[in-house]
Amino acid sequence: MGAKYIFVTGGVVSSLGKGLASASMGCLLEARGLKVTLLKFDPYLNVDPGTMSPFQHGEVYVTDDGAETDLDLGHYERFTHARMLRDNNCTAGRIYETIITKERRGDYLGKTVQVIPHVTNEIKSAIRKISQDVDVVIVEVGGTVGDIESLPFLEAIRQMRQEQGRDHVVFVHLTLVPFINTSGELKTKPTQHSVKELREIGIQPDILLCRTDRYLSAELKAKIALFCSISEEAVITAKDVGNIYEVPLVLAGEGLDTQILRCMKLETPERNMQPWMELVERLRHPADEVSIGIVGKYVEYQDSYKSLNEALAHGGIAHNLKVNVVWVEAEGLEGENWHEQLAGFDGILVPGGFGKRGIPGMLRGIEFARTRKVPYFGICLGMQCAVIEYARNVAGLAGADSSEFDPATAHRVIYKLRELRGVDELGGTMRLGAWTAALKPGSFAHQAYGGLEISERHRHRYEFNREYEDVLVANGLDITGNTPDGTYVEIVEIRDHPWFLGCQFHPEFKSRPLAPHPLFKGFIGAAYQYRKQRMAAAEPAKDVAATHKATAMSPSEMKSEAPR
Repeated sequence: MGAKYIFVTGGVVSSLGKGLASASMGCLLEARGLKVTLLKFDPYLNVDPGTMSPFQHGEVYVTDDGAETDLDLGHYERFTHARMLRDNNCTAGRIYETIITKERRGDYLGKTVQVIPHVTNEIKSAIRKISQDVDVVIVEVGGTVGDIESLPFLEAIRQMRQEQGRDHVVFVHLTLVPFINTSGELKTKPTQHSVKELREIGIQPDILLCRTDRYLSAELKAKIALFCSISEEAVITAKDVGNIYEVPLVLAGEGLDTQILRCMKLETPERNMQPWMELVERLRHPADEVSIGIVGKYVEYQDSYKSLNEALAHGGIAHNLKVNVVWVEAEGLEGENWHEQLAGFDGILVPGGFGKRGIPGMLRGIEFARTRKVPYFGICLGMQCAVIEYARNVAGLAGADSSEFDPATAHRVIYKLRELRGVDELGGTMRLGAWTAALKPGSFAHQAYGGLEISERHRHRYEFNREYEDVLVANGLDITGNTPDGTYVEIVEIRDHPWFLGCQFHPEFKSRPLAPHPLFKGFIGAAYQYRKQRMAAAEPAKDVAATHKATAMSPSEMKSEAPR
């Protein structure tokens, strides 16, 4: 039996959660024993999101094979066991680039190159390319129905049903059913119009996911089913939830996977969602909490750090803790009273980024963590900044910097990757994808991973300058992770510290809710130990203050303070 296909489209407005819906479908189908993979189509003309602003696009998610992809691929990997690669994300830019390359090469033998069939054929080819050795392919079409740029993709998936047959293709449409406060009722008209728009281009949805803040009544489902020509059971409430990991359970309760199997005429065992139920239970009832300060430069748009945010939550799950994340704008630490913004955190993290904006604030955050023994975790840029801060303030290398921020610095402790010197193009010109590293026995990293060799995903253009290795190590910096050939420094630590680690790679890309990443588990564990020590130290101080207050009170004041 060949693969079957689920095509997920969105209507009414953007940002309804097609990525989470697609990932949740994959989760539910895997829970029934099916093997799935997923594909994200993005209708923009960029070849990939690698050069796009984090404020516009959010996080760039990196796969093992070095592809810079849409952040939805992170959801796919966190919710399923599918391994995402370059072919699991395709943009209109890449489709057109492929077609133009073929045309210039003469592959079309003088034919007029058109949207139909050439563009649509290329889109269908991208779908079939990932369809080997799986039971179900879930394809998310980015954008909103009605957008001009997504029309070729919608035409291609319409053709797929014609070619594959009705039992092999399911159309799932995610739409909005808003609650109007002034009238006190849910409105179905936006959904009706969105489905009408789809039908005008030849696609009849089989299943509707209705995004709303409350469960749809049977009457409302019947109304939507009537006007949209689908069965009532195929109208699924996609209710807002407190945590994204509840989404598969909500959709399972609505019978989404049952409807998908009905459309595909597939028989499977009953789903087993017990691990996810236990996960959600731990999230709802944590034993305690920790507070983590993230000193970053894209904090206004938190999708820029999507995987990081989730990985911190996973680290909390491993210890049955709620992780309270506080976003600290790096530039805000460059003024007066910056210490006050960092007081009260149980751990400080500096994430990745590019450019010199906010670097002085990041360096202050790192100095605060180092000198006050607050657990510190630096990722990519956060590792490079940790090296710069240590070089300046401990090793005595005045003005030490990265050549990215100050090309004329006397001490380039961080400099451009050797193989990229003379390369000025930005797209795809970094050290990308999975690389192995050897760990130093007894290090924080070794304790976290429980092994001496690891493989992690990278996305960086600058590296540790090994010309400064001797002086930094002599002053107490510990290099605990290297590439097997000794070329690149992967991890630095400070041993005289409860937990201080900077890594050149991005561990957040490999963290899963059911399998938290070892470094995030270690960091949150260290932060919780620091919190307990901090709280224990604060208790005697409270008792002393209370004693002083009591001895200073007059008898009448003491009487007024007595419990009534």
